[in-house]
Amino acid sequence: MRYHIKATMIEEKMGEFYQKLSDGTITGQKPTGREIVSSIRKAKLTKPMVVEWCETCFCETPLAHERETVYDQYFHDMEVIEINDDPEIDGQSFWGYLSIIDE
Repeated sequence: MRYHIKATMIEEKMGEFYQKLSDGTITGQKPTGREIVSSIRKAKLTKPMVVEWCETCFCETPLAHERETVYDQYFHDMEVIEINDDPEIDGQSFWGYLSIIDE
């Protein structure tokens, strides 16, 4: 299934999140790591502290594994909506934002 996610970042944890996204920690996580990194690379900051992205997940409960292992450590107020087609998400590159705050 395909989902559109909207979540509020935990600002003080974003440096740690970017490090784990960049150093292979999350990519190596089975079975969801590559999808997480791929999705976050395309994510957008749509409002201050609000990130939106689309992601594929086959869990019975949408994003259950992803939330348990990664997302709930770095985001709160997650809204997950099943979609048929990816919506156009306008905003600043979240990956670009993460790379700047990590400097």
